[in-house]
Amino acid sequence: MKIIVGLGNPGLRYKKTRHNIGFLVLDVLSKRHRIAIKKKSFNGIYGVGKMEGREVMLFKPLTYMNLSGSAVKGVCEAMLEDRRDLIVVNDDVSLSFGSMRLREKGSSGGHNGLKSIIETIGDEFMRLKIGINPADKVVGDMSSFVLSNFHGEEKKKLADILERAADCVEIWISKGARPAMDIFN
Repeated sequence: MKIIVGLGNPGLRYKKTRHNIGFLVLDVLSKRHRIAIKKKSFNGIYGVGKMEGREVMLFKPLTYMNLSGSAVKGVCEAMLEDRRDLIVVNDDVSLSFGSMRLREKGSSGGHNGLKSIIETIGDEFMRLKIGINPADKVVGDMSSFVLSNFHGEEKKKLADILERAADCVEIWISKGARPAMDIFN
């Protein structure tokens, strides 16, 4: 089974924020493949179904971003046989808006959700980082920025970005990490 984790924060207050881009990508995959994300367990909500001929789990931790590691650890211990079958989708403030980086392992890059996951299960898992920085600038108050909603031109481009990210996950599932990296990095 492949496990696709989308990082975000629970609740309506955070639903459309930059930090919830992982949840938003899972919503696209859920709709495309008719996988309802409604079951509750592992400190999150999830759905199981088929994508690209493979059994998958779409998982949203409900522990808030900075504590994502405990939920991801729980789901991995219960459901994952091979760490190479895990991908985490998250926002990245160091990347320009809409750009993507698929990586097989590495540091958190300052992302607290990834930091929490790395502290609990190690750094050897796929991660799809999606850029949220609209002007490639240094962000002052990081918390306020990542918890702000998309606006203006960003809203117009967001649907296409989410679709491309979903495409990347599907290629990772069907063809592997290297082909997905070659296309989307």
